[in-house]
Amino acid sequence: MASKMQRRMALRKKLQILRALTKSKSVKKSSIIMDAFLYIYKLKLQVEAIKKEYQYLIDHIQEVKVEKLGTGYLLVMVTCKKGGEMLVLILEAFEKMNLNVVQARVTCKHFFGMEAIVEANIDATILNEAILKVIKTQTEKSS
Repeated sequence: MASKMQRRMALRKKLQILRALTKSKSVKKSSIIMDAFLYIYKLKLQVEAIKKEYQYLIDHIQEVKVEKLGTGYLLVMVTCKKGGEMLVLILEAFEKMNLNVVQARVTCKHFFGMEAIVEANIDATILNEAILKVIKTQTEKSS
């Protein structure tokens, strides 16, 4: 008899916790469970929407910034979708323009990102356009 009562009390306690988590106003056991089911379903839909938005951002991110640091140095910041040989292509573009890379930092966990300090005697807009061209040709090849 006591174990039956303990189980009943434990079930009530669990239902109260479930009711509090889902912010259910119901008092019936079946209604609380249905509210919990709907709550979990809504959370699942929210997770799927966040995943889609995240994937869209990863697929469509493309940014190139070139800033002048001082006399003869430029800071190049590139962010774009991961591609096969993006780093190699950008470094080849630097080489064609006779630029020396002083320091570089690269990441490619979720997207390709690069920060580089280059020794250059060219205008920042020319370098910006050259890198955008490299990114565009690489993304067209991978599509």
